[in-house]
This record gives sequence, structure tokens and C-alpha cells, in this order.
Amino acid sequence: MVDALRAINYSCHMLQIRVTDEFRGWFEGLREGRTKQRIQARIDRLASGNPGQHRALTGGVVEMKLDFGPGYRVYYTPRGAVLVVLLCGGDKATQAADIRKALALAKQL
Repeated sequence: MVDALRAINYSCHMLQIRVTDEFRGWFEGLREGRTKQRIQARIDRLASGNPGQHRALTGGVVEMKLDFGPGYRVYYTPRGAVLVVLLCGGDKATQAADIRKALALAKQL
């Protein structure tokens, strides 16, 4: 029975993740290493097709919610079937401004 399981071919389709300079600057500006690790783990999950808690906004922008710290948010836009562009990030306190920024960045792509 166990030998039969080895014959099963498992594969995982990974999305390509690209980042804007705006996102890179925000991410590199985070001070806590553990925070960066947790955000990177969610980005890795997104790449494997599991965005977790998220909501679609207007203009093709999606808000990925991270339930720790001050309520971090990562804004991204899917492009085609295999590409996701991380636009910017922020937290609950800057959410309204971050959404406006993400929408503007998505229009520039």
C-alpha cells in the first residue's frame, strides 16, 4: 500500500511574483526580522496559489490581510495566469492612503 503512494506525481504550479520599487522600499523599511519573515511566508503562500485572507478591490487590485502586528496589508494585482505584481504595503492605520497608492500603481503597469 505505501509503495503505491510513491507512484503518485505531485506538482505545484508557482506564480511568478514581481515587486514594485514602492513595495520593495516598504518591505525593506520594516524593522523587525520576524515581521518580515511572516510577510514573506504569506507571499510564498500567494506564489503557490493560496492568498489566504484577502479581498478584491476595484481596478484589479487585491488587498491581502495579515492578522498580526498593526494589521499589515499587502496590495497586489494579478497579471495573466502566472504573474502577480506586489504593488505596496502598509497597515490598518494607513489603509485608505495605501489603497489609493495601490490603485495608482496598478494603472501605471
